[in-house]
Amino acid sequence: MRMSSQISRSTDLYIDLLKRSLTNTIFGDEPDVNNKNYVAAAITHYQKGPAISMLPLVRLDNLEFCITDVVHRGVPGDLVETGVWRGGATIFMRAMLKILGVTDRSVWAADSFEGLPEPDAEKFPLEAQAFKSAAMTKYYNHLAVGLDEVRRNFEAYGMLDDQVKFLKGWFKDTLPNAPVRSISVLRLDGDYYESTRDALTNLYDKVSAGGYVIVDDYGEDSWTYCRKAVEEFRLERGITDPIVRVDKPCVYWQKTKR
Repeated sequence: MRMSSQISRSTDLYIDLLKRSLTNTIFGDEPDVNNKNYVAAAITHYQKGPAISMLPLVRLDNLEFCITDVVHRGVPGDLVETGVWRGGATIFMRAMLKILGVTDRSVWAADSFEGLPEPDAEKFPLEAQAFKSAAMTKYYNHLAVGLDEVRRNFEAYGMLDDQVKFLKGWFKDTLPNAPVRSISVLRLDGDYYESTRDALTNLYDKVSAGGYVIVDDYGEDSWTYCRKAVEEFRLERGITDPIVRVDKPCVYWQKTKR
């Protein structure tokens, strides 16, 4: 019992260290998402820094919970993220599978690896404005990170193996025929309306009952129509599973039926 307790403690320490390494918070605090100066702070901390993930720690905590829960309850399916930036969340997904001794699930990293698609200015004026903003063009570079860089990040953490799959291209092209049979955790981080709808339309039916859907930008109403995409989809499909808030922008729900 004592040795088991020591192993559990060591695992907890590793997971905590991994989160802080991925988010560049080993030596300092993360930017406060509720602060009015968050964008400037985030650019300095994440984009200009060595962070591999822009997720606040609370969102990695949520991801840890969802993965651990589906594995312990035997909910079938792979882990998928749509929109991976430098790969931090998917690296964490793969690490959690290793920690839990899971060898029969894959981690799918879906991204254009060329940045965000330009929104239709007539249909999505807020998104079009954000797309052309100084922050997005000058500093974030439309969140473009090449596949080779993401693969190197996986290698650096010892997480690049046969259980990691990459889907390169625009979601409208790659997701309809994505070779993913079933999903236990689906994490949407496509930022914009169409990217969110593409992911839900093409992947939601593959989410197993008891699995989780996480939406990173649901609460970001000042620059994206992500919430609109989610609410329209849920209404059309008659989805009534309660939406649970992770932090101000991010929410998730557990799918209760196929």
